[in-house]
Amino acid sequence: MKVKNRIFLGTSVVVAVLASALVLNNRDLCDGFLPDNTMRIPVGVQFESVGENLPGGLTEEQFNHVIDRVEKIYTPDIEALRGRLQINRKWTDATVNANASQPWSGGWIINMYGGLARHPAITEDGFTLVLCHEMGHHMGGAPKIKHFWGTPTWASNEGEADYFASLKCMRRVFANDDNELIVRQAPVDALARERCEHEYTTTAEQNICQRISMAGMSVTTLFADLSKDAKLPEFTTPDASVVSRTNNAHPASQCRLDTYFNGAVCKVPVTGPLSNSDATVGTCNQPTSLVGFRPLCWYKP
Repeated sequence: MKVKNRIFLGTSVVVAVLASALVLNNRDLCDGFLPDNTMRIPVGVQFESVGENLPGGLTEEQFNHVIDRVEKIYTPDIEALRGRLQINRKWTDATVNANASQPWSGGWIINMYGGLARHPAITEDGFTLVLCHEMGHHMGGAPKIKHFWGTPTWASNEGEADYFASLKCMRRVFANDDNELIVRQAPVDALARERCEHEYTTTAEQNICQRISMAGMSVTTLFADLSKDAKLPEFTTPDASVVSRTNNAHPASQCRLDTYFNGAVCKVPVTGPLSNSDATVGTCNQPTSLVGFRPLCWYKP
């Protein structure tokens, strides 16, 4: 009887582990660009702005334009990895979020929701950052979210997806734009401008750096609003906290702004490959890099 009980117990454990593996591989390991929230912004609804001088969200034309640009760049890259990119354009969906998945049924999926695009804190560049973040879950490399038994999943963690967005993706998307004109027409934080001009030698690189930095400010204003933060993130007040181990979940609002800004000023080649196992490949790292490394408020080297 004892032997039968042991066999039954052992079988139950194996079944439980296999079931967990199926769930973990098939679920949206990127639960969302934003933490779970109940905010909804339907088509045609005027939403009260948070803060001052916010742009008021995107039109459907802008929504599709951003997706077209990113889709054109990354479709061949993903096909080269034997994947299939599928960006679902959920303009009429009021959800204020975005997410990514790689289900068993196939596809490297990204869901972009109209509710997020219509939020008054989101600029066209900010929405590009959101899409690049979701692409980062698929393409961002290490550090990865891990199964409960310690092996990596397909998805780069939240902080790495943020880092990838400004380090690689947005630079490619903005590469052929008239960035000098765009930066001249939009307000740029003084510190962001100074740091970008110090780190880069060409005007073209400086303009892209500034543009990415301000896109980070756009989306972190939204984080702070949803999180009910008492203070909005600023470039002049970086998060001084230091984690004892890498945080795979969403960092705090200020920490996320720091991540976007650090990615923007990291001078690695945009075409440089990333690694799924070695987080130092193709990125800025201490102690060799004095700027541009992943902030210690979420990352443990």
